[in-house]
Amino acid sequence: MFSLIVVFLVLKLSFISCHLSDPRCFWRIKDTENYLGDKEADCFFSIYTRDGYVKNDYFSENLDKQVTRKTIHLISSLYFAIEEINRNVNILPNISLLVKIECNLIADNENSVWSLKKKEMFPNYYCKNQRRYIIVLTTPIWITTYKLGPILYFSRTPEIYCGYFHLHLNDQEQFPHLYQMTPKDTSLPLAMVSLAVHFQWNWVGVIITGDDHGIQFLSELRTAMERNALCLAFVTIVTYDKILYIKMIQKYYHQIIMSSAKVVIVYGDKESPIQLTFILWKSKNIQRLWVSVSQFDMITMIGDFMLSSLHGTLIFSHQHPEMSGFKQFMQTVHPSNYSNDISFAKLWWTYFKCNLPPPNCTKLKNCPTKILFKWFFVPHFGMSMSETCYNLYNSIYAVAHSLHEMFLQQLDSGSEYEGKVLEFNSWKMFSFLKTIQFVNPVGDLINMNQNRKLDTEYDIFYIMDFLQQYGIKMKIGGFFGHFPNDQQLFISDEMIEWATDIKQTLASICSVPCRPGFRKSFQEEKAVCCFDCYPCPENEISNVTDMEQCVKCPEDEYANIDQTSCLKKVVTFLGFEDPLGITLAGVALCFTILTAFVLFVFLKHRDTPIVKANNETLSYVLLISLIFCFMCSLLYIGYPSMIGCILQQTTFAIVFTVSTSTVLAKTITVILAFKITVPGRRLRWLLLSGAPNYIIPVCTLIQMIVCGIWLGTSPPFVDADMHMVHGHINIVCNKGSVFAFYCVLGYMGSLALASFTVAFLARNLPDTFNETKLLTFSMLVFCSVWITFLPVYHTTKGKAMVAVEVFCILSSCAGMLICIFLPKCYIILLRPQTNYFHKFLKMHVKT
Repeated sequence: MFSLIVVFLVLKLSFISCHLSDPRCFWRIKDTENYLGDKEADCFFSIYTRDGYVKNDYFSENLDKQVTRKTIHLISSLYFAIEEINRNVNILPNISLLVKIECNLIADNENSVWSLKKKEMFPNYYCKNQRRYIIVLTTPIWITTYKLGPILYFSRTPEIYCGYFHLHLNDQEQFPHLYQMTPKDTSLPLAMVSLAVHFQWNWVGVIITGDDHGIQFLSELRTAMERNALCLAFVTIVTYDKILYIKMIQKYYHQIIMSSAKVVIVYGDKESPIQLTFILWKSKNIQRLWVSVSQFDMITMIGDFMLSSLHGTLIFSHQHPEMSGFKQFMQTVHPSNYSNDISFAKLWWTYFKCNLPPPNCTKLKNCPTKILFKWFFVPHFGMSMSETCYNLYNSIYAVAHSLHEMFLQQLDSGSEYEGKVLEFNSWKMFSFLKTIQFVNPVGDLINMNQNRKLDTEYDIFYIMDFLQQYGIKMKIGGFFGHFPNDQQLFISDEMIEWATDIKQTLASICSVPCRPGFRKSFQEEKAVCCFDCYPCPENEISNVTDMEQCVKCPEDEYANIDQTSCLKKVVTFLGFEDPLGITLAGVALCFTILTAFVLFVFLKHRDTPIVKANNETLSYVLLISLIFCFMCSLLYIGYPSMIGCILQQTTFAIVFTVSTSTVLAKTITVILAFKITVPGRRLRWLLLSGAPNYIIPVCTLIQMIVCGIWLGTSPPFVDADMHMVHGHINIVCNKGSVFAFYCVLGYMGSLALASFTVAFLARNLPDTFNETKLLTFSMLVFCSVWITFLPVYHTTKGKAMVAVEVFCILSSCAGMLICIFLPKCYIILLRPQTNYFHKFLKMHVKT
């Protein structure tokens, strides 16, 4: 049995894509003369048999009562099925099925004495020449079956209910004789949720009837919505209590009109007050997109769709194939067989193929009325069965197949029939019926076993009012519950785009989706679909809509301005190809050449008094150390390496220590030179012994020891700083031990401060042989530069920080060169007449 079902499903899968690729549109013709609209009448179809072929007398029954076209259409499908069976020699050979039709029983008997007529309807006895009914088919109103079902049970007549599934009729203890042809809508909540996910609706309202049927649907719908992160905007439960309903009707209205949900799911019993509710709301012009089931697909007494809206209505209907034979059957029925109130031209399903509209009608709303009417009056008319009609059609075949099985059993047992009235055991036939399965004429596998009935396939229709007398109904897709999760829902975007702009214009959401670059922040005590949007934190991104958490970029990447993607960081360093780097390198080379030129001038004029009078040897040492100072700044430019990082720090520390200690030695030498000229002083031996010159090696040795400790404990190394500058990876020389680095700077600063102090105290010595003023000013510049360096160094990032350090080296060295040697070069080169001995002697005598 299971393998047979699988085979049918596999075969059906191949036809689904083709079936949906050629959707059909249906014109709904509203009968303005019929005040009943599409109101369905409760009908009893009592089935009995007769020997031989008996042709049904179409509509020969007493149908003078006014019924709607829906009821006539229902009766037509019943006659169609019976005639097919009676003509089929493979089912019930030489036996015909006949039917007695009774409609509007409840309405008729409300005004009559019910007790006097019930025996006429369902006798529990029969005479020899009286009909005995094998089974009764009821449809489409469940309440009629609910009320009259016990009477059928007493008359020992089984019943098939062909209307929409209802929980009240599913109680086997209360209705052991009843079989519901329509399966339970177990997949319907999932189908509706899948549709909402497809259109990105996460804020949906629900209107249900206040019975077990509606409450169970709501429970299943909630579960499916929670799994798909959808939220209920509101739930309206329409009560059956007439007094309470009158009190609540205004609340129902405000509940829906105050909600921001643009999509509302409607489910329940259409015979409840919910029908009146929508008729009242029609006058108040509530514009929502309704999502419902096929029983709400009806035209009201005022000539509009029950779920009427500017946005239209989406209807889920159990899937069934088209009946080509039914179209021919309806076309061959002679109009004279109809009652006075029925006309073949008024039947409500008239369809035509509309998947190829004219070029000038890319949208339904843009199509001229003349073209639409031209389409409408094409010769290719046809009739389509509704869901209830198809259930009734299959019910007749189920009865026929069950009777056929009983007939074969009785033949095997040797029984023979006598007379025209065939004797069938109704209850035995009913037990056959509940387990039988068969393939109907259109190829559908019908499984009557309630536990194995498939209810997972739905057609999805779009309905809307188009003109005053016409509405349009088109199939836009389907739902196939036995498919994988990502393939269950199929929607024809082409059909939706042609008929309406629903996908672009209708958004049913609680909060505007958080665009990429933002994250969701849920609001307290509100549904998860209601949230605020906040930008992602620094260096974090969100690249899809409605992300709850932003994603941090990897270390070697950074977030773009919109914070929607991570970009590779740019590797930066102070290179020679960089404009800043090449500028600093050029300045360093220029000052190196200038210092070398000054050294050359001093060597060339080493015999002049101004060179000799200012400690010639220390001047040479200072100039050479300044050359190295300028040159060491080049170590800071270019791609850093381990050796380069060590050299730039140690070279910088040592050569600057030599320079500052040389300035200190020159200052002390000048002071000693003046002190020994005073009579009675015994400091001459210090000057003659060259003691001030030992200051340079001693101070340099101390700095070298500090550098040795630095390199031995935590030497400088090449470091890639990922976070210093946004979007850049800065390749820099890490100082290693910051404490050691500041010890080196502090030591150089103390030497410079000592030089500045000593020179400042000796500034009042005779000007001719005194360069302490120049030394004082040079040390003032030196100290000012490096004191300014500290805060600037800590506020800059990346290669700018290296550039600041290079600039401080160059500016402090340039200050020493210019302040100390520029005045002397001026005298040597531009005023050579003052640079001889007797001039200095005259100045000394005057002093």
